Amino acid sequence: MARALELAAKGSGLVSPGPLVGCVVVDGLGRIVGEGFYRFEEIKHAETIALGISGEKARGGTAYVSLEPHAHHGRTPPCTNALLEAGIKRVVAPIEDLNPQVSGRGFEHLRNAGVEVHVGLLAEEATRVNEAYLHYIRTGRPFVHLKMAVSLDGKIATRTGDSEWITGNESRTRVQELRHHYDAILVGIGTAKLDDPALTDRSGMNRRRPLVRIVLDERLEIPIDSQLVRSANETPVLVIASPAADQDKSRVLIDKGVEVVSNDTRNLPRLMEQLGQRSLQSVLVEGGAAVAGAFVDARLVNKVSFFIAPKIVGGEDSRSAIGGIGIEYMKDALQLDQLEVTRRGDDVEVSGYPRANRE
Repeated sequence: MARALELAAKGSGLVSPGPLVGCVVVDGLGRIVGEGFYRFEEIKHAETIALGISGEKARGGTAYVSLEPHAHHGRTPPCTNALLEAGIKRVVAPIEDLNPQVSGRGFEHLRNAGVEVHVGLLAEEATRVNEAYLHYIRTGRPFVHLKMAVSLDGKIATRTGDSEWITGNESRTRVQELRHHYDAILVGIGTAKLDDPALTDRSGMNRRRPLVRIVLDERLEIPIDSQLVRSANETPVLVIASPAADQDKSRVLIDKGVEVVSNDTRNLPRLMEQLGQRSLQSVLVEGGAAVAGAFVDARLVNKVSFFIAPKIVGGEDSRSAIGGIGIEYMKDALQLDQLEVTRRGDDVEVSGYPRANRE
């Protein structure tokens, strides 16, 4: 099962808005005879690929699948049919697929056909692998991962606004890996103007869909000569602006390939619903402080990663990582569970899941 999850992760960037799925087929003697993982564009599911490699060796064997096999006709024929036709006698899966078309039906189909089905092995690990997909299926909104690079005293910029670079090369390489895992990246207009970021996936890994770059820009202040606008025809840029924003500026941006959406930039729950309707399964929020604070205040954050550099910036006017309204009492703080602490060169990455928001 650990190998099936490892295989599933190989589909990162290649399956959204579908799930990550890996499959390992083992013969009657306990030997691995086939492996596969799902790629959206190749149509075939992980089970079908693994069974194709296994051939007759699969008969009487076990299939370890990282997610419940589907029993309905969708883009592909039912994977449960493929398992039955191959003569699989036992299926081991960690979790149920929450997609209403699949949920429980795949297991039921297999059991009714006499296949021994075991559910629950490495369930927590499997849930982590597909955390974005499961959240998206459950809520219709993208999984929101807040990423911030901060100094040891929690600053994201000096009093003059300088922020290049807080963290080192290892942390920045890791951030590119994170970008690869997500469908969209989101920043506020302050970050877009001050840093003039490209917000691209420079991981070097293949992805099925381009990374959608989103800017919350109520008054349409994004510079026409910014990297984002200049590259909008190459990689999608979505600017969320107030309906009262300058329509002339809007037309100029549209002519340059930017998609301008009129919306209340402060109504983040509604915005997340709209992004979900675009089949965006996940969003990496990279700041700045006002945007990060707005997401924290709205309790829309599903995962947090802070890259902490061993630097002290100081200064009351230096920018802190999280803005917004904040809390009145410490008991209301966003408490993180399932912490992971990883050394990234001289920096430390701390990641976790908000306790009140884990789904």
